[in-house]
Amino acid sequence: MHTTSAPAQTPEPVTTAGLAPTRHEPLLDGVSISVLAHGPGIEPVWSLGEPVDGLRMLEVRADGAPVEVRFSVPLGDAAGYWHPQGGWRRTLLADWEGRSRVSLVDGHAAGCLFDHSGATLLAFAAADPVPEATLRFGVSEENDTHVVHLRLPASRGPHRILLVPRSPSVARAMRAVRTWFAAALAPMPVPDAARTPVYSTWYAFNQNVSAAAVETQAELAAGLGCGALILDDGWQELAHGRGYAGCGDWLPDRAKFPDFAAHVARVRATGLRYLAWVAPLLLGPGAACHARWAACAPAAATVPGAYVLDPRRPEVRAHVVGVCVRLVEEYGLDGLKLDFLDQAMVYAGDGAGDLGQAMVALLTELRAALHAVRPDLLLELRQPYTGPGMAPFGNMLRSFDCPADATANRVRTLDTALLAVGGAVHSDMLLWSRDAPVAAVARQLIGALHAVPQISVRLDRVPAAHLETIGFWLRQWRQLRGLLLDGEVEPGRPDELYPLVRASAGDHCLLGVHGDRVVPLDFTAYRRFHLVNGSDRDRVMVEVRGGGGRIRGVVHGPDGRMMDGPPPFLPEGAHSLAVPRGGLAALTITEGPR
Repeated sequence: MHTTSAPAQTPEPVTTAGLAPTRHEPLLDGVSISVLAHGPGIEPVWSLGEPVDGLRMLEVRADGAPVEVRFSVPLGDAAGYWHPQGGWRRTLLADWEGRSRVSLVDGHAAGCLFDHSGATLLAFAAADPVPEATLRFGVSEENDTHVVHLRLPASRGPHRILLVPRSPSVARAMRAVRTWFAAALAPMPVPDAARTPVYSTWYAFNQNVSAAAVETQAELAAGLGCGALILDDGWQELAHGRGYAGCGDWLPDRAKFPDFAAHVARVRATGLRYLAWVAPLLLGPGAACHARWAACAPAAATVPGAYVLDPRRPEVRAHVVGVCVRLVEEYGLDGLKLDFLDQAMVYAGDGAGDLGQAMVALLTELRAALHAVRPDLLLELRQPYTGPGMAPFGNMLRSFDCPADATANRVRTLDTALLAVGGAVHSDMLLWSRDAPVAAVARQLIGALHAVPQISVRLDRVPAAHLETIGFWLRQWRQLRGLLLDGEVEPGRPDELYPLVRASAGDHCLLGVHGDRVVPLDFTAYRRFHLVNGSDRDRVMVEVRGGGGRIRGVVHGPDGRMMDGPPPFLPEGAHSLAVPRGGLAALTITEGPR
């Protein structure tokens, strides 16, 4: 097998075609590979393992040196490239533009090139999710190929990369990757409370929280079907101005919460679990402890006003663990929302040690200490640190901020779920205005359908019709939870932003339509259907397959009101079903085709 030593380091050319040429060899399904070792006289050797559970394992041995693995794929009918840090950029980029740096707390070294049918052309993921790694990717204009150059740091063992043979969809390929990580890691246990709807204070109050106001929301949220409450930023001393210059002491603001432990007990008496927000790596100059810890936080955060404690320092890790344990133990909390862990990446590449390894040490110590206090612990993690490597350290995996944006919540929760291992994926908090029509309220809830919904409006100030809509959709979500969270979810092509999402288990199929799409109803594959209308039309176009048949069904409006039901017989072919926007139709086949 051919091996190549890395050329001397020179300024990186604009495109990958300008790199020193290397010999590519066939790898898998039309993908070719070239491997370089960054070390004098080291010649790497790679091998591809036999198929196991739908995966192939690529191993690169380089005598402990950093390596660069280069994949090249003919463009063919390529349509887009998905990766965990892609955001809205999921079409094809040029190779002079595609860049990412990843670590345990910021994304994952994984990616998926797909064609216009949705099938994958390349699907890969680094088997070790911890170390800092860099990627360069995109279309090579000179070579008519799509390339991915993955640079991995030195490793004591072989560098390992999971490869998924061609798959009919990105979701199917990533399902195989998740299955491997679930077996390779030890995901944190997921109590039932992590899989129940949540009330969050953030969008409803921002930092203007108080014990009385939170307790009012808790009573209403519990009655609507929530199972947990998250007290977000604003509970602590010096929490004002939407900045973080006061972070570090993590003591309750006595003006807002005169007796924080008693307040937590009152909320828990409503039946809700209680979590509090904390950003334990942030240190602001206004904090009383700033002088003590400033030397351990030399780099400014990318959020305003704060600096970042360096987790590579043992004393910092001990301090963070102490802070978090004190909060849970002293105030009777059920868990914490751990925010801004990705801020550790301000130290990436500084030569003082790998941040991923440091964060593993910190989070391992933290989980053990918190479990000793609260065995059924709830820990929320937020994108971008919800990748497979964090499976042992959190059981509520929340998608990134997208206030009032139902489309973004749908896309981001589905993206998060593609590589989520163990924990329950949660939506960003749902926000809408008091004058919103009920269909708009329902749209927010429908956008979070394939995740655990988090609500964040002032429930005592919204109209009664909004409360009816929330109650209806949370009841539906609870009834369908197993299908939505544990079923086989197929959202389609990432570049299309998932306008038609299917979740299935056994003979049950839920189809969420979020645009003017024809919804396939396969009567040979399923007997029960739920059709969710997230579009702007008061009907759902369906295409019955498998001969049609007799059905019984019910249609609900966005607030749960019963509407005229569907026809008793649906023959094969296209039909328009009257389902209001923001509404739901439940259909059961009672008799097959005549």
